[in-house]
Amino acid sequence: MNIGMRLRGPWANPAMAGLAIIASWTAELVGSETWGNIFMVAAAIIAGLPILKKAIQALRVGSIAIDLLVSVAAIGAIVIGNYWEAAAVTFLFSFGHALEARTMNKTRSALSDLIEVAPDIAVVMRDGEQVEVPAYTVKAGETVVIKNGSKAPVDGVVIAGTGALDQASITGESIPASKGPGDQVFAGTISTGGLLQVEATGVGADTTLAKIITRVEEAAEAKAKTQAFIDRFSQWYTPAIIILAVVFGLITGNITLALTLLVIGCPGALVISIPVAIVAGIGRAAKDGILIKGGEFLENSAKIDAVALDKTGTLTEGRPVLTDVITLGGSSRAEVLRWAAIAEAGSEHPLATPVLEAAAAEGLASPGFPDSTEPVAGKGIIAENAGGRILVGNVALLEQEGLTDLGEVSEAADRLASEGKTPMIVAVNGHVLGVIAVADRVREDAKAMVNALHRAGVKRVVMLTGDAPLVARAIAAQTGIDDVRAGLLPEDKLTAIEDLQKQGYTVAMVGDGVNDAPALATADIGVAMGAAGTDVAIETADIALMADDLLRLPEAIGLAKRTVAVMKQNIAVALITVGALLAGVFAGGVTMAIGMLVHEASVLIVIVNAMRLMKRPEQHSAARVENRQPEPAVV
Repeated sequence: MNIGMRLRGPWANPAMAGLAIIASWTAELVGSETWGNIFMVAAAIIAGLPILKKAIQALRVGSIAIDLLVSVAAIGAIVIGNYWEAAAVTFLFSFGHALEARTMNKTRSALSDLIEVAPDIAVVMRDGEQVEVPAYTVKAGETVVIKNGSKAPVDGVVIAGTGALDQASITGESIPASKGPGDQVFAGTISTGGLLQVEATGVGADTTLAKIITRVEEAAEAKAKTQAFIDRFSQWYTPAIIILAVVFGLITGNITLALTLLVIGCPGALVISIPVAIVAGIGRAAKDGILIKGGEFLENSAKIDAVALDKTGTLTEGRPVLTDVITLGGSSRAEVLRWAAIAEAGSEHPLATPVLEAAAAEGLASPGFPDSTEPVAGKGIIAENAGGRILVGNVALLEQEGLTDLGEVSEAADRLASEGKTPMIVAVNGHVLGVIAVADRVREDAKAMVNALHRAGVKRVVMLTGDAPLVARAIAAQTGIDDVRAGLLPEDKLTAIEDLQKQGYTVAMVGDGVNDAPALATADIGVAMGAAGTDVAIETADIALMADDLLRLPEAIGLAKRTVAVMKQNIAVALITVGALLAGVFAGGVTMAIGMLVHEASVLIVIVNAMRLMKRPEQHSAARVENRQPEPAVV
């Protein structure tokens, strides 16, 4: 019973055919040539019938498959009495396919691991009791309990308790993340301590894990340009081999030679050379929390030689704080900050938040909302409040409003900007009260990321920002950025990408997937960072970095380059093998059996070569060691 169960898989036919071949050899050893031939033909039929069936199925849809070459060769060998050749060819082809299937499954292990991550059972609070239910029955809004050692069955938000979750399956991060009230939880993450009560926000197909699985499945099927070419090549190559074999058979009268040509002409290694590398590359990326849309994007990523980075939230932490309040003309700190807060209360600009937070922290009364506000693109904001006209912005805004004699103010603003801070001049009713400055902290891994990009072959790392040039250059000096494009409006970022492309660069744009949508769409490769839990980024970005980790970017580019290198190596192995076999046939040293053995060996070499991509390179670890000694700076 157990043996029968084992023989139902891909190994069934080669196993039975192998037994028949052994029986044939045994019969010949005891002097029964007839039974030897019968067993050998039986082996060819057992191994060959599934191959013939696939060949017929392909013909019905107008495709000439490799299976047809093997089938014709085997049938021809039986007809002319070469029973051993027929059995050997079909057995080796069948055995090779079973071995290939098993090896290919290993390259798809990333997807299998993701699927296995999803738990089947959830503990839900219902009527005040903890109830175990199938995970797919949990509804949005229900409270799920996640205990130490268990897996989160849903996406959600922590409403009670503290703990830590291993998020490696989603973000690729190796260190568990601490969780408390208000923090986001992803389905499939594992509790490493504590007890969490989580309100379900995404269940079933709406979880981040489910979206990742779908994305990886689609990506594995999406063909690269090189693969599309190989597929087109195979469509005429296989018929050409058949015609070549027929022609040589007719000219030479050597049917065995013609049949051997059919066998050694099989483009198996060539056909599989690209998809196996793509599956392995995308699988490795998924394990590291990097989602790549498909083979074409993986191939294009290997060509990236320029990377454009949005400053805020990418190179910096995206949480600016107030750093300076400079008073002028006899005004007080509280007065400058209060008027600035009144104007910023009506602003949606990210720099409004640190001003309002600082005013509240210093005990200033809530400013309420101004009577009216008028944002001025690239310059600042104008607000009206109780008869006071408030200006908060740069020198250009003050000059636009007719203020003069700004030497001292301009000097103070330039000094702050040279320190990497964003200065904002505060003026009320035509009188300058002072200058405030806000700054964002440069990410600790920003410099290591730029260095890693250069090691990965990126020639230009460009920062795109709406900040003043002095601020931008200060950040560039700290991080090693090659080029700075400052003072940009949103549409200017798109123009900057186009300018790099006109210079011949293959450009990757890194942004948040929403605000930078035009530039991301224009770039050759659009990269969204911190995409976990962000549906738009997962769906639209060419590459989605699930963790908010800058070092994933050079890792993605390096992986793409290695994958393309493996693709080229595989193609070379396939072509060299076919060429060598053809030469061997015409030299008279290659039989059908030897040809099929070498053919299947080349296929396995191609697969094993691609499997090297599943191993994480040592240089990635080195980059992270470099990042353990950061030099944080406030800018």
